Amino acid sequence: MQCVGVRFAHSPKIYDYRFSEPAPPLDSWVVVQSKRGLELAKVRTAPRPGQPAGEVVRLATPQDLEKQARLKARAEEVHWWLKARLRREGLEAKVLGCAFTLDAGHLSVYYAAEKRIDLRRWVGELNKLAGARVEFIAQGPRDRTAYLGTLGACGMESCCSSWLQDFAQVSIKMARDQQLPLSPEKISGPCGRLLCCLQYEHDLYQELLADLPRKNAKVCSIHGTCGKVAKLNPLAGTVELLTEEGSLVTVHKSELKPE
Repeated sequence: MQCVGVRFAHSPKIYDYRFSEPAPPLDSWVVVQSKRGLELAKVRTAPRPGQPAGEVVRLATPQDLEKQARLKARAEEVHWWLKARLRREGLEAKVLGCAFTLDAGHLSVYYAAEKRIDLRRWVGELNKLAGARVEFIAQGPRDRTAYLGTLGACGMESCCSSWLQDFAQVSIKMARDQQLPLSPEKISGPCGRLLCCLQYEHDLYQELLADLPRKNAKVCSIHGTCGKVAKLNPLAGTVELLTEEGSLVTVHKSELKPE
């Protein structure tokens, strides 16, 4: 089925939505029918085959955009009301944001908490305050960073808040293979978890490491220099040998004798 990829606010993830001809233009705002109700989204891909999560109802009108702006201000009031309740109750949770659907029938409350917390005690009050069905959505550390947006160590907007579609599994082995210092400050992102970008080049590093001896292995060069491998430089294709005299000698892999 032909679909267009659309993106909602506060998330870079793209979802496929079927449409009726003609296809909505790229970067246009559209009203879609999602499982929550009518919502505004921006078209981010050209038509493509996909499994639709819903349907594009129509192109958004200026009235739709004005209504969304009013609902955003109304959601902000609910946000501050909830923050005040959390502070009064002394609950360790953070309300990240609230969002109404375009038909104002559904309110999503995004929150983060270190421990399990029950916010259902306020559902009745919120229903009256918002005049909508309320859904609490817990966000993990990575989801929280993606929702709020931040800068990465590279100085660019974090991948999770700008373009990353799914969180891949990242391990400490990836940092070791890339010869990075295993300091949490160096290999952790703003979310406090291992950097997602560690897995971007991991396959390449594995290929490069396959041509190098293991760390701490004893090897010799064709020039007669022998020692224990103290450091690997996969990108340069070199190793640093610690000789018996205690000096470090850099040797290219092409100059190493076969093990």
